[in-house]
Amino acid sequence: MDSSKPHPSGTTPSMPRRAFIGAAGAGLASAPCWLDAARVLAHPRASLATVEEKGTLRLGLVTYNLAKDWDIETIIGNCVKTGFEGVELRTTHAHGVEVTLDSARRDEVKKRFRDSGVELASLGSAFEFQSMDPAEVRRNIDGAKEYARLAADVGAKGMKVRPNGIPGGASEDAVARQIGRSLAEVGEAAAAVGVEVRVEVHGNGTSRLPILKKILDIASHPNVFVCWNSNPTDLEDGGFDANFELVKDRIRFVHMRDLYLEDYPFRKLLASLRRNGYAGYCCAEIPESKDPVRLMLYYRALFRAYQDLI
Repeated sequence: MDSSKPHPSGTTPSMPRRAFIGAAGAGLASAPCWLDAARVLAHPRASLATVEEKGTLRLGLVTYNLAKDWDIETIIGNCVKTGFEGVELRTTHAHGVEVTLDSARRDEVKKRFRDSGVELASLGSAFEFQSMDPAEVRRNIDGAKEYARLAADVGAKGMKVRPNGIPGGASEDAVARQIGRSLAEVGEAAAAVGVEVRVEVHGNGTSRLPILKKILDIASHPNVFVCWNSNPTDLEDGGFDANFELVKDRIRFVHMRDLYLEDYPFRKLLASLRRNGYAGYCCAEIPESKDPVRLMLYYRALFRAYQDLI
């Protein structure tokens, strides 16, 4: 992804662009999409709702892995430079947004995001509920409840939890019941503080949408939703359309891998989300880069181009 002659991070050659846009005048509305991209780069905080009147999909960033070593100032700065509207802060990363923060520090985090224009859309936990050890399950339930309070205090609307597979030798149905009941308890506690619980489609076996649907049905709680994860398993069990149909009305957050990958139907995903009225975040969950701002600019451009094609 590196270029031998990159522009300085977050900058573009401004005068030629301004001159061209000024000359275009009233013809701007029919100009090619790269000219519209110039408008966005001139005002990188312009939202998709402003520049892309066709839909409501919003682009965000998961700090895992691209931003795992960034502090809050860097995360916000790079999102502002590239037009990313929101972020999911994953636990254990350098930003340090953890349950150990005192109330003053939590207030500071909330204020920094609120003042920046970048939304703290989610906190990404690693709490999971499939263990065959009841004490371990309880520890994860209680930890997730505490994490929900952190999310509320820093202004995040939701938090991610996950199943992490079916333990060897365990009954699929028994594990699904255990995870579902755990999610119901966490969902109830999180609802009390105004935070959504978003279950990542994750883990060996539990990343299959029919299994996740079973877990959701067992949880049977209005505050337990789906974090779509763009997995290869989305294409199994009857294919993408059948799997999307299973959970389409419960999707509250979306993780996406590199959009250039041809093993996954990202355009179909975006079209399905828009057709279903999804108005939330689609977040890039991508590897580290030596030139992250440039990568984020390209990612946003491709995200927008895909939407123009659907």
